[in-house]
Amino acid sequence: MSGLPSSDDIMEMLRGVIDPELGSDIVELGMAKGATVGDDGLVRITVALTTSGCPLRAQIQKDIRARVGGLPGVTKVKIDWTELTAEEKAATMAKARFNVQNSEAPETNVPPTAKVVMVASGKGGVGKSSITVNLAAGLAARGYTVGVMDADIWGFSVPRMLGVDGDLVSKDKQIVPLERKVGEGLLRVVSMGHLVADEQTALMWRGLMLNRAVQHFIEDVQWGDDCDYVLIDMPPGTGDVQMGVAKLLPRAEMIIITTPAKAAQNVASRVANMGRSYYLRIAGVIENMSAFVANDGVSYEIFGAGGGEELAAEIGVPLLGKVPIDGAVATGGDIGEPIILGSGPAADELNAIVDTLVNEIVPPVEMAGCSARMFDAMAAALDELDAQETQEARETPTDSL
Repeated sequence: MSGLPSSDDIMEMLRGVIDPELGSDIVELGMAKGATVGDDGLVRITVALTTSGCPLRAQIQKDIRARVGGLPGVTKVKIDWTELTAEEKAATMAKARFNVQNSEAPETNVPPTAKVVMVASGKGGVGKSSITVNLAAGLAARGYTVGVMDADIWGFSVPRMLGVDGDLVSKDKQIVPLERKVGEGLLRVVSMGHLVADEQTALMWRGLMLNRAVQHFIEDVQWGDDCDYVLIDMPPGTGDVQMGVAKLLPRAEMIIITTPAKAAQNVASRVANMGRSYYLRIAGVIENMSAFVANDGVSYEIFGAGGGEELAAEIGVPLLGKVPIDGAVATGGDIGEPIILGSGPAADELNAIVDTLVNEIVPPVEMAGCSARMFDAMAAALDELDAQETQEARETPTDSL
């Protein structure tokens, strides 16, 4: 660069100015509106903030002056502040979320090969936790290692439903999840229920503490490199925890639980919108409490009909299944034996859903054919062979002189 910098030179330098909150540069975010360079070396830059009272304005101003003011020929930097329009603000936020989704995921203890599934709902009382534990148990019964994260900090119920009691302990400054064998598979479970004195303990926490607890579950739990799936029982709604998990696990997928009722369908669509705003994939919808089937085979639609189909059609995802009302579901949850491991109409439907997930919707990551894994296996075999030959050489007596 010789003489005075051009306007394009200034804009390129501004790509190094990162909005501390949004995590992307102000040019890409559309916040840097333009720059002019006067013959006297005065540079004028127009910057639009998401809000005129942005508390990070001072930091952004300091970074701009430091980067642009150091260019040859620049005598002064003048910043003209403005505010993004509603449409521009929406585009900026969407771009920031897109960048988070497509950047390297934050450092967590969830292995990159594990399929992460957020089980979410728009409102409480639709059986989200019950579906979570049954899907997890069904996956484990098929031989997978499944992490179960109870992110419903206030309304934890996973420990009782899975029959996994006890206190969490730490090892090497990390949390060791509680385990339960299911068939050929394994469940690894963490819940706030493992950290409180009893189930009746009320947690009166606000957003920051909730986020920090979930962050610990994601970053500080020994999920293990062999974990095939991590299922997260989300709290209902679209609050702080949901947004926090989306940021920490930007490549997670979401399954939305609803009931046949129209009211549940309407609020569930908000969860889908939240997930998509963070570029999460909505894997599908499960309609719970679909109908009650009596012993004579007659079906009674106690909570209405069609909510699952309508929600799936509205948000453009498959309806994964319709779990009927079955008293054995509640009984199994109370005694820690998920109904999916037994028999009955609900067990049949849940098993069909798990088969669909494994075979079509969220298949596990197959690493057996990975060249890196094959190389590691071959290297390990060669090391073992070398060790055997060395041991044999030591045991073979040398000829006497």
